[in-house]
Amino acid sequence: MKTPHSNPEHLRDFTTDARVLLVAAIAVVVATAGLVAGIALLKLIRLATNIAYFGQFSLADLKLEDTPLGLAAVIVPVIGALIIGLMARFGSEKIRGHGIPEAIEAILLGRSKLDAKVAILKPLSSAISIGSGGPFGAEGPIIMTGGAIGSLIAQMLPVSDNERKTLLVAGAAAGMTTVFGTPIAAIMLAVELLLFEWTPRSFIPVAVAAVIAEVERTMLHLPGPIFPFQGGMEVSFVGLAGWVAIGVCAGLLSGLLTQMVYACEDGFQKLPIHWMWWPMLGGLVVGIGGLIEPHALGVGYDNITDMLDGRTVATAALLLLVVKAIIWSAALGSGTSGGVLAPLLIMGGAMGAVLAGVLPAADPGFWALLAMAATMGGTMRAPLTATFFAVELTGNTHMLVPLIAACAAAHAVTVLLMKRSILTEKIARRGHHLVREYRVDPFALTRVREVMTPQVESVPATMTLHGAAAFLTAPETRHPSFPVVDEHGHVLGL
Repeated sequence: MKTPHSNPEHLRDFTTDARVLLVAAIAVVVATAGLVAGIALLKLIRLATNIAYFGQFSLADLKLEDTPLGLAAVIVPVIGALIIGLMARFGSEKIRGHGIPEAIEAILLGRSKLDAKVAILKPLSSAISIGSGGPFGAEGPIIMTGGAIGSLIAQMLPVSDNERKTLLVAGAAAGMTTVFGTPIAAIMLAVELLLFEWTPRSFIPVAVAAVIAEVERTMLHLPGPIFPFQGGMEVSFVGLAGWVAIGVCAGLLSGLLTQMVYACEDGFQKLPIHWMWWPMLGGLVVGIGGLIEPHALGVGYDNITDMLDGRTVATAALLLLVVKAIIWSAALGSGTSGGVLAPLLIMGGAMGAVLAGVLPAADPGFWALLAMAATMGGTMRAPLTATFFAVELTGNTHMLVPLIAACAAAHAVTVLLMKRSILTEKIARRGHHLVREYRVDPFALTRVREVMTPQVESVPATMTLHGAAAFLTAPETRHPSFPVVDEHGHVLGL
């Protein structure tokens, strides 16, 4: 007798069916909603910044270092952190953190279900955090917010758990695309960090969402690429050695930053006060750091532009790196709301600017860009995401080979030196171990005839229990169970 599964003609490379088209259609709606949320978050950040540092109800693009507050500016991050602590305590604790670990946890442990509170409070809290000087980026919060929107839409529809996960990730990818204009990197981030599979049923809707978000943001005349860079260097083995060297340094920096964040988190957990107050203490560190180096506050996109243009000297880059690392670690460890991508780019770029003088000659900003991507890729353990992210941010496809070399080197360092990334460590501390390796299910490839025993041993029904026990425990017995047969060889049971 043949079954559909025993006939090779019925087997396919993928198990995806036509329902993927329905999920892709829903992803179009999710992408549009994610785009709106992303634009709203960017405007909220600018509004919060102008209110906090300039006393203006305005969306003008003002720089934090130009604030007229003087020494009083140190209190602004403290007040912002207090508001976030209260929002987390009395609103939703899920707004704490930088977004991506929370999205992963919802996917793996929460059946991809996020509530409306997260969709509302996460962007609001992040805008307050960044607007009050928090050294974060908007990408983590919008990934969480876009994911929450995708999850909410999915919860209103008759979809499976896997389809709901796909729509959550589609919203996250659309949100990231909205903020940075990097649809390919958003898709790669979904594959490397969020989907935990590489199949058409999830890839197609996520790709649709990212592409739709990019088309819509282009129609709205949002900028892209947001950090144009046309530099490079001559390809040679000397250059290759430099690419690998900057990648190794970025990998070491990635490990250091991860250790700093969780050392700060451990320190806060030892305090005899409720976690609601921790962000205030982190905000105080941010405020003091802002007095030392104002450029370390906020999203810091101007820093990235200056480094890529070669306008950041080594001493200024070193100061920015040290201050940014300290205040970022303290703030993130305190449990406030904010993202990690932009800070990693800034700190990595600062390291690249510091080391540029001892590396092979290249165009200004070349080593800073490599270090940005490698630090991001090493810290998040997402080398492909980091590579395409840097290419799309700059619009420079000629950087592809140096970038992948540096990111692979950083990835190798962090994988060999650290058990987990900055993203998975938080989940592991909550008692859940993640395996980041994709494997083909051996049960999907192996046929019964390949593992069956052709010469079947049996046990006669007349055997005593004592004899059966001795037979089953004998060293030469290879199986835990055997068919029981009568005197005619008919199977009676197991």
